[in-house]
Amino acid sequence: MMPQWLEAGLWGLLAGGALVLGAGFAWLERVPGRVIAMIMAFGAGVLISALSFELMDEAERSGGLLPTAAGFLAGACVYVAANALLARRGARHRKRSGAQQPSEADVQGSGAAIAIGALLDGIPESVVLGVSLVGGGEIGLAVVAAVFISNVPEGLSSAAGMKRAGRGARYVFGIWGGIALASGVAALLGNLSMQSASPAVTSVIMGLAAGAILAMVADTMIPEAFERAHTLTGLIATIGFLSAFAIERLAE
Repeated sequence: MMPQWLEAGLWGLLAGGALVLGAGFAWLERVPGRVIAMIMAFGAGVLISALSFELMDEAERSGGLLPTAAGFLAGACVYVAANALLARRGARHRKRSGAQQPSEADVQGSGAAIAIGALLDGIPESVVLGVSLVGGGEIGLAVVAAVFISNVPEGLSSAAGMKRAGRGARYVFGIWGGIALASGVAALLGNLSMQSASPAVTSVIMGLAAGAILAMVADTMIPEAFERAHTLTGLIATIGFLSAFAIERLAE
């Protein structure tokens, strides 16, 4: 039987691999910006659904409202603060598919900032995958689907922007391949570190991840979606939310 920590790592690697898949589409094919925006809106809705029903609900049931709320607010605050710092160094538009991303000549050090920002976006999702297996639990199909589905447009949009900014294939696929591996490691470590944690601590960690994910969706995914999809953004996000909700209920 596969060790639980290894299973967590493989799920994290699978979810992170969707970033490479999306980047590959963007590199090989010119995907219309409106299509990218619509996929991004769908992915945002999927993530919001998963963090609502799979993360926050489970965290509150496990350790109570107070630890969950504390972790949720802390996760959002930490993400926003880190994102603001990276934005000053050239990573503000790291998920944009247009010409908003700066080149290294435009902003010195922007390449590293974009890479760190992409890592910041992906780690909370991966930790959740690892934590969900603690105590012999089963991986949440809705969470895996949400992370995978949302990662495809993230990789697609960001890689398209990187290509427009003149960054090479080695840089683009090095970033997404590295983050896919980091996602697997984060899920693995999340599982190992939480094996003996109390329900309250587990709730804080799950809330922390949920807060960071929601802040990421609002700060990076929704703006990219709305820029091109405009009034369709809300409807497409709603469809994404309903799709993830249906997956979660059908998997019960």
